[in-house]
Formats: sequence, C-alpha cells, structure tokens
Amino acid sequence: MYSWSPTLTAAWRRLLEWVAARSGGALKVLELADPYPLEELWARDDLGCVFMCGYPWAMRSERPHLLAAPVPSPPRYEGRPIYFTDFVVRADSAYRTLEDTFGGRIAYSIEHSHSGYNAARFHLLGYRRPDRAAFYSDVVGPLHRQLPVIDAVLDGRADVGPVDAYGLDLLRHHGAERAKRVRVVATTVEAPSAPLVASPGVDAHTRQRLTEALLAAHAAPELKPTLDELLIARFVPADAAAFDVMLERQRQAEGAGYTRLA
Repeated sequence: MYSWSPTLTAAWRRLLEWVAARSGGALKVLELADPYPLEELWARDDLGCVFMCGYPWAMRSERPHLLAAPVPSPPRYEGRPIYFTDFVVRADSAYRTLEDTFGGRIAYSIEHSHSGYNAARFHLLGYRRPDRAAFYSDVVGPLHRQLPVIDAVLDGRADVGPVDAYGLDLLRHHGAERAKRVRVVATTVEAPSAPLVASPGVDAHTRQRLTEALLAAHAAPELKPTLDELLIARFVPADAAAFDVMLERQRQAEGAGYTRLA
C-alpha cells in the first residue's frame, strides 16, 4: 500500500522477507505496487501480512485478522500508531490555506479510503455553512490510488488533493520529486494507522507467529536501517475498536447531508 517509489518497494520487501523468515511461515512476497487495485488485493484469501486501510476493514462483515500496526517515527506522530491526511497543492501555487482552494477542483483516490476520502470529507464538514453546501467546482476521481492524486495536482487537473500523510512523509524521506513539488495547506485530525492483516482463513498459530515477528522487528539490529528507511519506530498490537472512529466520522458527515466530496 505504501510502495510509492522504487526505493520504498525495496525496503518493504526487505521488511516482509524478514518477517516471513522470523515467523517461519511459507510466505511469498508479491510485487503488487501501483496501479494494482487495493480492493482486489484485500479480496484475496491468501493474505499473510498485508497493509489494509482501517476504514474498509471496519466496514467489512468478515474482517481480516489484525496482526499489528506501525508507529511512524517522525515527531508529529508522537510515538503512537496514528496518521493524518494532508491536503496538498502545487508548491508554486498561490494557495496558502485550504479555504483558498474553495471554488477550484479537488482530486481524490477512492471512496473507501479513509486518508484519501473519508478523512477529507470529515475535515471539510467543519467549513460548511448554510450558504456553502459545496466547496469545489469539480471533483476529479476516483483516481484509485494516491500517487495519481498528487500527479493530478501537479499537472493542473486539480488544485488540491488529500493524501496519506505517512505516505507523503515517506516520499519526502526518499527524495521523490513529487514530494518536492507539493505543499501542505491543511492537515486533518489523527486516525489509527493502517494495520497489517491476514486473511480470515489463516490459522491462529501462523497469525501469532507473524504478530510476534512484527512486534520484535524494532529490536533486530539487522532490520534497523530498513525501519529507518520506512520511518517506522516499531509495531504495536492493533486495537480493533480504534477503527470505529472512522465509521463515526462517516456517520457525522452523512448525517449532516455531506455524503460526497463536493
């Protein structure tokens, strides 16, 4: 889910190969970066250790098993398993606040994304007034993944776009050109980090071994450079109840009549 550059893909592979070896499971690390649809990935019945957005996880009747959640290392995450959504504009644009972009065009990834849609909608709810039920003249999407949202802002198809703040921090850390060309004009309230999950059919012993490997990752000296590349301080047990906040934010927006980004 966060393979947003070749160097990131390589780092995630190293981490997952270590987890597979440490857990003793016969896991195969797949190369399924953009543009592979995340909903197709999450529908598979052979997921051993896969990032899944907490919003679609919470909406499912048959949920994948939670393994662990990452604690991002940058200071703004305060040593907790949380993340945010950043609203980005072109770095050379005249926009200085989110309100400056109202009346323009907003891009989004897909409706079942918390960082790319649900969090943005909830944040915008705070700006609604009786005379301002909509904010943008055009909504560009679904673009399905978040890198295309950044690209839509960069090539002028959109004026602003909501993106996963942890993913954006990763892009910056890896020196990606995209990250240098955008600027953040607003940030949402925190939400629980996307957890690593396993398919419902994965047996309890295997899940336990995978969780143990993830929780031990920060103590493995050989893995420290990889975790540093991935901006991960450590993994912690994932709290199922924490993801309810995403559904509550959906209910609040829809209850106020703000059912779609507009």
